[in-house]
Amino acid sequence: MKLSVIIPVYNTEEYLQQSIESVIRQTYKNIEVILVNDGSTDGSREICDRYAEVYGNIKVIHQK
Repeated sequence: MKLSVIIPVYNTEEYLQQSIESVIRQTYKNIEVILVNDGSTDGSREICDRYAEVYGNIKVIHQK
């Protein structure tokens, strides 16, 4: 069974990396992470994109 974890993102640059790392370090390996960026104006977009490039189980949705 695949577990989907949805992380809402809006100007969370300060603690976004820690949140994503917490999820991907779990012992359960069949995890899909969906980052929903709701128009952040800080560096959150770049952090989301960087993780999505490295990890195949991370998807990013950017909204205006």
